[in-house]
Amino acid sequence: MGRDGARERSGRGGPGNVTALLADRWPDARVTGFDLSPEMLAQADKDHAGTTPGGGWLDFRPADLAHWTPEEPYDLIVSNAALQWVPNHPESFACWIEGLTPGGTLAFQVPGNFTSPSHALLGDLCESPRWRGRLGEHGRRYVHILSPAEYLLRLTGLGCEADVWETTYSQLLPGEDPVLDWVKGTALRPALTALADDEEATEAFLAEYRDLLRRAYPPGPHGTVFPFRRIFAVARRKDR
Repeated sequence: MGRDGARERSGRGGPGNVTALLADRWPDARVTGFDLSPEMLAQADKDHAGTTPGGGWLDFRPADLAHWTPEEPYDLIVSNAALQWVPNHPESFACWIEGLTPGGTLAFQVPGNFTSPSHALLGDLCESPRWRGRLGEHGRRYVHILSPAEYLLRLTGLGCEADVWETTYSQLLPGEDPVLDWVKGTALRPALTALADDEEATEAFLAEYRDLLRRAYPPGPHGTVFPFRRIFAVARRKDR
C-alpha cells in the first residue's frame, strides 16, 4: 500500500476481484493491484479501476512478482496465493519490508499442501521412469515453500513483529474426480503446460494421476473430503 492507502501486489493477481476487497476495507486508500498477465490486467482495469466510493483510488499495473521491488514507501503489501510460484520469494522479504512505512505491514498467504498426497503423488509420478524426461523438473515444484516456523524466523529476523499460522480446510468436493479437477488449476498446471503439445501424452498422464488420486482420496456418501492446508503470515515493521 502507498503512503495514503493500500497496495496489493501479486505475480498472478487475477481479474482484480481480490484487490477490490482491499478498497472495500480501506475506502479512502490508494490501492494498486499488480499482475503479470496483460489479459488479467485488462479485465481488472475494465471491471474495477477508478475512484472508489470512499474517495480512494484503485488501479492496476504490470509487474513480475519474482523481481518486484517497492518504488515508494507503502503502508501495506499483500500477496494472496501467489508466492508459491516464486522459488526464491523469501529472499525478497528484506526488500519488501524495507519498502514499508514504519509500522507498515507485509501480509501473505500461500498453500501449504506440498507434502499432502495430492502433491506428493504428483511429484512421484513426474519423476517416474515414464515421465521423468519430460516432467522431472516439475516433480517437487513446491518444496521451496517454508514451514510456518521458518517464515516466522525469517520475518522476525528482519526486525518485524510477526504472526504466522497454518489452517487446514477440510473441503467436501463433489464430482467423479474432484481432486483432479481441483489441482488442474493449481499444482498440475506446470505439468499440463509441458505436455500441451501432445494430447495423447496428456491423457495418459492424467489417467495415471487420476487413479492415484482416487485411491488416496476415496469418495464418501456426500462427496470427497479434501484437506487443504494454507499458511498465513502478517509481519509488522517496527517503528525506527
